[in-house]
Amino acid sequence: MPFRTLDNLDVAGKRVLLRADLNVPLRDGKITDLTRIERLSPTIRELSGKGAKVIICSHFDRPKGKRVKEMSLAPIAAALAEVLGQRVRFVEDCTGVAAEQAVGLLAPGAVLVLENTRFHAGEETNDPAFAAGLAKLAEIFVNDAFSAAHRAHASTEGVAHLLPSYAGRLMQAELQALDAALGKPERPVAAIVGGAKVSTKLELLGNLVAKVDLLIIGGAMANTFLAAQGKRVGKSLQEADMHQTALDILAKARDAGCRVWLPTDAVVARTFEPDPPTEVVPADAVPGNSMILDVGPASVADLIQRLPSLRTLIWNGPLGAFETPPFDAATIALARAVAAATKNGLCSVAGGGDTVAALRQAGVIDQLTYVSTAGGAFLEWLEGKTLPGVAALAN
Repeated sequence: MPFRTLDNLDVAGKRVLLRADLNVPLRDGKITDLTRIERLSPTIRELSGKGAKVIICSHFDRPKGKRVKEMSLAPIAAALAEVLGQRVRFVEDCTGVAAEQAVGLLAPGAVLVLENTRFHAGEETNDPAFAAGLAKLAEIFVNDAFSAAHRAHASTEGVAHLLPSYAGRLMQAELQALDAALGKPERPVAAIVGGAKVSTKLELLGNLVAKVDLLIIGGAMANTFLAAQGKRVGKSLQEADMHQTALDILAKARDAGCRVWLPTDAVVARTFEPDPPTEVVPADAVPGNSMILDVGPASVADLIQRLPSLRTLIWNGPLGAFETPPFDAATIALARAVAAATKNGLCSVAGGGDTVAALRQAGVIDQLTYVSTAGGAFLEWLEGKTLPGVAALAN
Protein backbone atom coordinates (compact mmCIF):
# COMPACT_ATOMS: atom_id res chain seq x y z
CA MET A 1 0.00 0.00 0.00
CA PRO A 2 1.26 3.56 -0.61
CA PHE A 3 2.61 5.34 2.46
CA ARG A 4 4.31 8.62 3.23
CA THR A 5 8.09 8.67 3.80
CA LEU A 6 10.57 11.24 5.11
CA ASP A 7 11.40 12.35 1.57
CA ASN A 8 10.87 16.12 1.22
CA LEU A 9 9.42 16.32 4.76
CA ASP A 10 10.25 19.62 6.47
CA VAL A 11 10.86 18.88 10.15
CA ALA A 12 13.04 21.89 11.06
CA GLY A 13 12.08 23.06 14.55
CA LYS A 14 9.14 20.59 14.63
CA ARG A 15 8.38 18.16 17.43
CA VAL A 16 8.54 14.66 15.93
CA LEU A 17 7.27 11.63 17.84
CA LEU A 18 9.29 8.65 16.63
CA ARG A 19 7.92 5.19 17.44
CA ALA A 20 10.97 2.96 17.73
CA ASP A 21 11.52 -0.60 18.84
CA LEU A 22 13.96 -0.39 21.72
CA ASN A 23 12.91 -3.81 23.02
CA VAL A 24 16.48 -5.08 22.91
CA PRO A 25 17.87 -8.12 24.76
CA LEU A 26 19.11 -7.13 28.20
CA ARG A 27 21.12 -9.30 30.59
CA ASP A 28 22.34 -8.13 34.00
CA GLY A 29 21.51 -4.57 32.99
CA LYS A 30 23.61 -4.75 29.83
CA ILE A 31 22.40 -4.90 26.21
CA THR A 32 23.60 -8.10 24.51
CA ASP A 33 22.64 -7.15 20.95
CA LEU A 34 22.59 -3.59 19.59
CA THR A 35 21.13 -4.51 16.18
CA ARG A 36 17.76 -2.82 16.67
CA ILE A 37 19.36 0.38 17.97
CA GLU A 38 21.88 0.45 15.14
CA ARG A 39 19.17 -0.05 12.51
CA LEU A 40 17.10 2.74 14.04
CA SER A 41 19.96 5.24 14.15
CA PRO A 42 19.79 6.43 10.48
CA THR A 43 16.23 7.72 10.97
CA ILE A 44 17.17 9.49 14.21
CA ARG A 45 20.26 11.04 12.62
CA GLU A 46 18.24 12.23 9.61
CA LEU A 47 15.51 13.82 11.72
CA SER A 48 18.00 15.37 14.14
CA GLY A 49 20.19 16.57 11.28
CA LYS A 50 17.21 18.33 9.71
CA GLY A 51 16.55 20.20 12.96
CA ALA A 52 13.69 18.15 14.38
CA LYS A 53 13.08 17.83 18.10
CA VAL A 54 13.15 14.02 18.19
CA ILE A 55 10.92 12.41 20.83
CA ILE A 56 11.35 8.63 20.92
CA CYS A 57 8.75 6.27 22.37
CA SER A 58 8.92 2.50 22.66
CA HIS A 59 7.77 -0.47 24.68
CA PHE A 60 10.16 -2.71 26.58
CA ASP A 61 9.33 -6.20 27.81
CA ARG A 62 5.93 -6.92 29.42
CA PRO A 63 5.30 -4.76 32.52
CA LYS A 64 1.52 -5.17 32.03
CA GLY A 65 0.56 -1.58 32.70
CA LYS A 66 2.68 -1.14 35.84
CA ARG A 67 6.01 0.49 36.60
CA VAL A 68 8.73 -2.14 36.79
CA LYS A 69 12.17 -0.73 37.53
CA GLU A 70 13.97 -3.48 35.62
CA MET A 71 11.96 -2.63 32.50
CA SER A 72 12.85 1.05 32.35
CA LEU A 73 14.19 2.44 29.07
CA ALA A 74 16.82 4.50 30.93
CA PRO A 75 19.74 2.12 30.18
CA ILE A 76 18.61 1.78 26.56
CA ALA A 77 18.61 5.58 26.22
CA ALA A 78 22.22 5.59 27.44
CA ALA A 79 23.17 2.94 24.88
CA LEU A 80 21.42 4.90 22.15
CA ALA A 81 23.52 7.95 23.03
CA GLU A 82 26.68 5.90 22.54
CA VAL A 83 25.53 4.58 19.16
CA LEU A 84 24.49 8.05 17.96
CA GLY A 85 27.53 9.78 19.40
CA GLN A 86 25.36 12.56 20.82
CA ARG A 87 23.50 13.40 23.99
CA VAL A 88 20.17 11.63 24.48
CA ARG A 89 17.87 12.94 27.20
CA PHE A 90 15.50 10.68 29.15
CA VAL A 91 12.26 11.40 30.98
CA GLU A 92 10.57 9.05 33.46
CA ASP A 93 7.15 9.07 31.81
CA CYS A 94 5.77 9.05 28.28
CA THR A 95 2.72 11.30 28.77
CA GLY A 96 1.61 13.96 31.23
CA VAL A 97 3.31 16.94 32.82
CA ALA A 98 6.82 15.46 33.16
CA ALA A 99 6.92 14.40 29.51
CA GLU A 100 5.47 17.70 28.31
CA GLN A 101 8.01 19.69 30.30
CA ALA A 102 10.91 17.60 28.97
CA VAL A 103 9.71 18.10 25.39
CA GLY A 104 9.34 21.85 26.01
CA LEU A 105 13.05 22.09 26.86
CA LEU A 106 14.22 20.46 23.61
CA ALA A 107 16.24 22.47 21.12
CA PRO A 108 16.19 21.69 17.38
CA GLY A 109 18.25 18.55 16.73
CA ALA A 110 17.92 17.27 20.30
CA VAL A 111 16.87 13.69 21.10
CA LEU A 112 14.66 12.60 23.99
CA VAL A 113 13.64 9.07 25.00
CA LEU A 114 10.32 8.69 26.82
CA GLU A 115 9.80 6.02 29.46
CA ASN A 116 8.37 2.61 28.54
CA THR A 117 4.91 3.04 26.97
CA ARG A 118 3.77 -0.26 28.49
CA PHE A 119 4.04 1.21 31.98
CA HIS A 120 0.56 2.50 31.07
CA ALA A 121 -2.29 0.01 30.58
CA GLY A 122 -3.68 2.27 27.84
CA GLU A 123 -0.81 1.36 25.52
CA GLU A 124 -1.82 -2.23 24.83
CA THR A 125 -5.57 -1.48 24.93
CA ASN A 126 -5.05 1.32 22.38
CA ASP A 127 -6.84 3.70 24.73
CA PRO A 128 -7.82 6.90 22.86
CA ALA A 129 -6.95 9.08 25.88
CA PHE A 130 -3.48 7.58 26.15
CA ALA A 131 -2.94 7.96 22.40
CA ALA A 132 -4.04 11.60 22.68
CA GLY A 133 -1.51 12.11 25.47
CA LEU A 134 1.27 10.88 23.19
CA ALA A 135 0.01 12.98 20.27
CA LYS A 136 -0.03 16.10 22.46
CA LEU A 137 3.76 15.93 22.65
CA ALA A 138 4.37 16.31 18.92
CA GLU A 139 3.36 17.80 15.59
CA ILE A 140 4.42 14.87 13.41
CA PHE A 141 4.42 11.09 13.96
CA VAL A 142 7.04 8.81 12.41
CA ASN A 143 6.74 5.04 12.84
CA ASP A 144 10.04 3.18 12.47
CA ALA A 145 8.99 0.06 14.39
CA PHE A 146 7.82 -2.47 11.82
CA SER A 147 8.54 -5.15 14.42
CA ALA A 148 5.65 -3.79 16.52
CA ALA A 149 3.36 -2.97 13.59
CA HIS A 150 1.28 -6.14 14.00
CA ARG A 151 -0.03 -4.75 17.30
CA ALA A 152 -2.87 -2.20 17.32
CA HIS A 153 -1.46 -0.34 20.29
CA ALA A 154 -1.73 3.36 21.13
CA SER A 155 1.87 4.13 20.13
CA THR A 156 1.76 2.09 16.91
CA GLU A 157 -1.76 2.63 15.59
CA GLY A 158 -3.79 5.02 17.74
CA VAL A 159 -1.47 8.03 17.57
CA ALA A 160 -1.03 7.61 13.80
CA HIS A 161 -4.63 8.77 13.32
CA LEU A 162 -4.08 11.91 15.41
CA LEU A 163 -0.99 13.38 13.72
CA PRO A 164 0.40 13.61 10.17
CA SER A 165 2.09 10.19 9.98
CA TYR A 166 5.10 8.90 8.06
CA ALA A 167 7.23 5.78 7.75
CA GLY A 168 10.77 6.04 9.06
CA ARG A 169 13.70 4.75 7.00
CA LEU A 170 13.75 1.33 8.69
CA MET A 171 10.01 0.89 8.24
CA GLN A 172 10.34 2.03 4.63
CA ALA A 173 13.16 -0.44 3.92
CA GLU A 174 11.21 -3.29 5.49
CA LEU A 175 8.03 -2.58 3.54
CA GLN A 176 9.91 -2.19 0.26
CA ALA A 177 11.81 -5.44 0.84
CA LEU A 178 8.64 -7.37 1.65
CA ASP A 179 6.87 -5.92 -1.37
CA ALA A 180 9.76 -7.03 -3.55
CA ALA A 181 9.57 -10.52 -2.01
CA LEU A 182 5.82 -11.14 -2.03
CA GLY A 183 3.96 -8.14 -3.40
CA LYS A 184 5.49 -7.82 -6.86
CA PRO A 185 8.34 -10.34 -6.92
CA GLU A 186 10.52 -11.24 -9.87
CA ARG A 187 9.84 -14.86 -10.77
CA PRO A 188 10.60 -17.66 -10.22
CA VAL A 189 10.10 -17.06 -6.49
CA ALA A 190 10.82 -19.63 -3.77
CA ALA A 191 10.18 -19.71 -0.05
CA ILE A 192 12.07 -21.68 2.58
CA VAL A 193 9.97 -22.47 5.63
CA GLY A 194 11.54 -24.29 8.56
CA GLY A 195 10.71 -24.74 12.19
CA ALA A 196 9.37 -27.41 14.46
CA LYS A 197 5.62 -27.52 13.91
CA VAL A 198 3.20 -27.35 11.00
CA SER A 199 0.51 -26.21 13.45
CA THR A 200 2.33 -22.92 14.16
CA LYS A 201 2.77 -22.06 10.47
CA LEU A 202 -0.50 -23.18 8.92
CA GLU A 203 -1.53 -19.69 7.77
CA LEU A 204 1.96 -19.02 6.46
CA LEU A 205 2.07 -22.20 4.39
CA GLY A 206 -1.47 -21.66 3.13
CA ASN A 207 -0.62 -18.13 1.95
CA LEU A 208 2.73 -19.02 0.40
CA VAL A 209 1.57 -21.92 -1.77
CA ALA A 210 -0.71 -19.47 -3.58
CA LYS A 211 2.12 -16.96 -4.14
CA VAL A 212 5.39 -18.79 -4.75
CA ASP A 213 6.59 -21.16 -7.44
CA LEU A 214 8.62 -23.37 -5.11
CA LEU A 215 7.98 -24.04 -1.41
CA ILE A 216 10.94 -25.59 0.43
CA ILE A 217 9.98 -27.23 3.71
CA GLY A 218 12.68 -27.99 6.26
CA GLY A 219 13.15 -28.42 9.97
CA ALA A 220 11.08 -30.84 12.01
CA MET A 221 8.08 -29.56 10.06
CA ALA A 222 9.31 -31.58 7.08
CA ASN A 223 9.09 -34.75 9.18
CA THR A 224 5.34 -34.29 9.50
CA PHE A 225 4.97 -34.00 5.72
CA LEU A 226 7.15 -37.09 5.16
CA ALA A 227 5.22 -39.12 7.75
CA ALA A 228 1.89 -37.98 6.30
CA GLN A 229 2.96 -39.55 3.00
CA GLY A 230 3.63 -42.85 4.74
CA LYS A 231 7.41 -42.51 4.92
CA ARG A 232 9.32 -43.96 7.85
CA VAL A 233 10.77 -41.19 10.02
CA GLY A 234 11.75 -43.26 13.07
CA LYS A 235 11.41 -41.38 16.35
CA SER A 236 11.75 -37.97 14.70
CA LEU A 237 9.77 -35.05 16.10
CA GLN A 238 6.54 -34.79 14.10
CA GLU A 239 2.84 -34.03 14.55
CA ALA A 240 0.74 -37.11 13.90
CA ASP A 241 -2.48 -35.14 14.31
CA MET A 242 -1.41 -32.81 11.48
CA HIS A 243 -0.97 -35.47 8.79
CA GLN A 244 -4.22 -34.72 6.99
CA THR A 245 -3.49 -30.99 7.20
CA ALA A 246 -0.09 -31.60 5.60
CA LEU A 247 -1.72 -33.58 2.80
CA ASP A 248 -4.26 -30.79 2.31
CA ILE A 249 -1.43 -28.26 1.96
CA LEU A 250 0.27 -30.45 -0.63
CA ALA A 251 -3.01 -30.69 -2.56
CA LYS A 252 -3.52 -26.92 -2.39
CA ALA A 253 0.02 -26.45 -3.70
CA ARG A 254 -0.64 -28.76 -6.65
CA ASP A 255 -3.81 -26.85 -7.50
CA ALA A 256 -1.89 -23.55 -7.36
CA GLY A 257 0.98 -24.81 -9.50
CA CYS A 258 3.43 -24.55 -6.61
CA ARG A 259 6.09 -27.26 -6.33
CA VAL A 260 6.79 -28.46 -2.78
CA TRP A 261 10.32 -29.54 -1.95
CA LEU A 262 11.00 -32.03 0.86
CA PRO A 263 14.40 -33.52 1.77
CA THR A 264 15.37 -36.82 0.18
CA ASP A 265 18.09 -37.63 2.70
CA ALA A 266 18.64 -36.75 6.33
CA VAL A 267 21.25 -36.61 9.07
CA VAL A 268 20.01 -38.77 11.94
CA ALA A 269 21.13 -39.63 15.46
CA ARG A 270 19.84 -41.78 18.28
CA THR A 271 20.11 -38.94 20.79
CA PHE A 272 19.64 -35.18 20.53
CA GLU A 273 22.81 -33.72 22.01
CA PRO A 274 25.91 -31.92 20.77
CA ASP A 275 28.12 -34.01 18.47
CA PRO A 276 26.56 -37.46 18.89
CA PRO A 277 27.29 -40.33 16.45
CA THR A 278 25.35 -39.57 13.23
CA GLU A 279 24.61 -41.16 9.89
CA VAL A 280 23.06 -40.07 6.63
CA VAL A 281 20.02 -42.09 5.52
CA PRO A 282 17.22 -41.75 2.96
CA ALA A 283 14.53 -39.44 4.38
CA ASP A 284 11.90 -42.17 3.88
CA ALA A 285 13.87 -44.91 5.61
CA VAL A 286 14.91 -43.61 9.02
CA PRO A 287 15.78 -46.39 11.50
CA GLY A 288 13.21 -46.81 14.24
CA ASN A 289 15.70 -45.88 16.96
CA SER A 290 16.88 -42.69 15.23
CA MET A 291 15.58 -39.18 14.66
CA ILE A 292 16.03 -36.67 11.82
CA LEU A 293 17.99 -33.66 13.07
CA ASP A 294 19.18 -32.05 9.84
CA VAL A 295 18.71 -32.12 6.09
CA GLY A 296 21.16 -34.46 4.37
CA PRO A 297 24.05 -33.44 2.06
CA ALA A 298 22.36 -34.59 -1.16
CA SER A 299 19.28 -32.50 -0.34
CA VAL A 300 21.40 -29.43 0.44
CA ALA A 301 23.32 -29.87 -2.81
CA ASP A 302 20.01 -30.05 -4.68
CA LEU A 303 18.80 -26.81 -3.10
CA ILE A 304 22.06 -25.03 -3.88
CA GLN A 305 21.83 -26.15 -7.52
CA ARG A 306 18.37 -24.60 -7.76
CA LEU A 307 19.44 -21.13 -6.58
CA PRO A 308 20.76 -19.83 -9.95
CA SER A 309 17.33 -20.42 -11.53
CA LEU A 310 15.53 -18.31 -8.91
CA ARG A 311 14.97 -14.55 -8.98
CA THR A 312 13.43 -14.15 -5.50
CA LEU A 313 13.85 -16.09 -2.26
CA ILE A 314 12.03 -15.70 1.08
CA TRP A 315 13.45 -17.52 4.11
CA ASN A 316 11.80 -18.17 7.47
CA GLY A 317 13.18 -20.94 9.64
CA PRO A 318 16.32 -23.14 9.68
CA LEU A 319 16.61 -26.50 7.90
CA GLY A 320 17.66 -28.42 11.01
CA ALA A 321 18.33 -28.16 14.74
CA PHE A 322 20.99 -25.54 13.98
CA GLU A 323 21.58 -24.53 17.63
CA THR A 324 23.17 -27.93 18.27
CA PRO A 325 26.22 -28.95 16.22
CA PRO A 326 26.64 -30.70 13.86
CA PHE A 327 22.98 -30.15 12.94
CA ASP A 328 23.72 -26.62 11.76
CA ALA A 329 25.60 -27.87 8.69
CA ALA A 330 22.75 -27.78 6.16
CA THR A 331 21.47 -24.36 7.22
CA ILE A 332 24.96 -22.81 7.18
CA ALA A 333 25.83 -24.33 3.78
CA LEU A 334 22.60 -23.07 2.26
CA ALA A 335 22.95 -19.63 3.89
CA ARG A 336 26.38 -19.15 2.36
CA ALA A 337 25.13 -20.30 -1.03
CA VAL A 338 22.20 -17.86 -0.81
CA ALA A 339 24.63 -15.05 0.02
CA ALA A 340 26.69 -15.94 -3.05
CA ALA A 341 23.56 -16.08 -5.23
CA THR A 342 22.51 -12.68 -3.90
CA LYS A 343 25.73 -11.20 -5.25
CA ASN A 344 24.69 -12.59 -8.63
CA GLY A 345 21.27 -10.89 -8.57
CA LEU A 346 19.01 -13.02 -6.37
CA CYS A 347 16.57 -10.95 -4.29
CA SER A 348 16.85 -12.65 -0.87
CA VAL A 349 14.66 -11.62 2.05
CA ALA A 350 14.87 -13.45 5.38
CA GLY A 351 13.36 -12.99 8.82
CA GLY A 352 12.40 -14.56 12.12
CA GLY A 353 14.49 -14.94 15.25
CA ASP A 354 15.97 -18.37 14.50
CA THR A 355 16.64 -17.42 10.88
CA VAL A 356 18.49 -14.26 11.89
CA ALA A 357 20.55 -16.24 14.42
CA ALA A 358 21.40 -18.87 11.80
CA LEU A 359 22.45 -16.27 9.23
CA ARG A 360 24.61 -14.58 11.83
CA GLN A 361 26.14 -17.95 12.73
CA ALA A 362 26.89 -18.51 9.04
CA GLY A 363 28.55 -15.09 8.84
CA VAL A 364 26.29 -13.82 6.06
CA ILE A 365 23.71 -11.68 7.85
CA ASP A 366 24.87 -8.60 5.92
CA GLN A 367 25.07 -10.39 2.57
CA LEU A 368 21.39 -10.98 1.81
CA THR A 369 19.19 -8.36 0.16
CA TYR A 370 17.29 -7.75 3.40
CA VAL A 371 17.18 -9.46 6.79
CA SER A 372 14.23 -8.56 9.00
CA THR A 373 14.56 -8.63 12.78
CA ALA A 374 10.81 -8.12 13.16
CA GLY A 375 9.79 -11.61 14.29
CA GLY A 376 6.00 -11.73 14.71
CA ALA A 377 5.30 -8.84 12.34
CA PHE A 378 7.43 -10.45 9.62
CA LEU A 379 5.57 -13.73 10.04
CA GLU A 380 2.13 -12.10 9.97
CA TRP A 381 3.06 -10.19 6.82
CA LEU A 382 4.08 -13.49 5.16
CA GLU A 383 0.74 -14.92 6.28
CA GLY A 384 -0.99 -12.21 4.25
CA LYS A 385 -2.40 -10.33 7.23
CA THR A 386 -2.94 -6.57 7.41
CA LEU A 387 -0.68 -5.01 10.02
CA PRO A 388 -2.47 -2.21 11.95
CA GLY A 389 0.68 -0.11 12.37
CA VAL A 390 1.33 -0.22 8.62
CA ALA A 391 -2.29 0.32 7.57
CA ALA A 392 -2.38 3.47 9.74
CA LEU A 393 0.40 4.98 7.62
CA ALA A 394 -1.41 4.46 4.30
CA ASN A 395 -2.09 7.52 2.15
